[in-house]
Amino acid sequence: MTTGEIQHLLFKTIKGKSIEDSNLAEEIGRLLDKSTDSAYRRIRGEKTLSLDELQTLCLHFKISIDNLIGLQSPGVIFTGEYLDKKTFRFEEYVNSLIQNLSYMNSFKEKTFYYSCKDLPIFHHYHFREIAAFKWFFWLKTYFQFPEFEKKKFNFKDHPDELFVKEQKVLDLYNQLPSVEIWNLESMNIFFRQIEFYRDSQVFNSDEDVYQLYESIGKMWVHLEKQASLGYKFDYNDPTQKRIGNLKMYFNEVLLGDNNMLLEMDGSRMSYVSHTTINFMFTRDEAFNLNMYNHMQNQMQRSTLISEVSERERARFFRLIREKIEHRKESLKV
Repeated sequence: MTTGEIQHLLFKTIKGKSIEDSNLAEEIGRLLDKSTDSAYRRIRGEKTLSLDELQTLCLHFKISIDNLIGLQSPGVIFTGEYLDKKTFRFEEYVNSLIQNLSYMNSFKEKTFYYSCKDLPIFHHYHFREIAAFKWFFWLKTYFQFPEFEKKKFNFKDHPDELFVKEQKVLDLYNQLPSVEIWNLESMNIFFRQIEFYRDSQVFNSDEDVYQLYESIGKMWVHLEKQASLGYKFDYNDPTQKRIGNLKMYFNEVLLGDNNMLLEMDGSRMSYVSHTTINFMFTRDEAFNLNMYNHMQNQMQRSTLISEVSERERARFFRLIREKIEHRKESLKV
């Protein structure tokens, strides 16, 4: 690969980080302490970057020089942040979801793959009751915020302004053509969280638990309808207007891992989930090809239940629905 080709690939990668062309030259000029015209000459390849300039840009935009020059390395570079309870703010976490989904939707051709170990976070936001419970669970049990230590769950504690942003997350996800790979275990973690709180008397009453299961049941009906149609639509839209395409798969053998893959305009990016709520991403071509092959293998060993395979689709949703109804029947309401 020539120096010019490396420089072209560098700026192509930088543009892929959702920086608008109108702002790119200004940003490059600021980082390199050059004029905007001088930055443009470097972007167009008329002026060769020095090694110092290459290092400055790669460090700032978190780009692997190894990947640029095609050097094969056993290591993979990931980008991400670790969420710490001392600095964590749930609203900022939701803002990061909005930013990432907006970036995904900025591409003309895109497909988002999700291997569901449990209920994808986007589906928390179909109903406020589900969003409220997940928000409370993370702050009380996962992050162990002191102010939540002795606090009981109450739907009304979930902030209005936060739910507005969570609805934005759902809206952006609905726009994204997606492939979801489910199994019969995908809802069990959610069910265990509810039962743990019920056993620990974190709920004020079984009526609250019943209300939560009611919302889960409505969400499940909605997801089944989307699978039947093969596309996403707003739950509150009586016309069920198509938003983003959806392919849903049912796997009876392999468990999901909550990993995600985005295909966009001829390139790929993997999102790897870790430590419950954290995720990191990479543009490493070899890693992304392996992730793509992994997703394809899961799909080949699964049954497509969106639009087709009506019998298998009905069985999958019925089995989960029976779990929801069984838990409702066990409540003292």
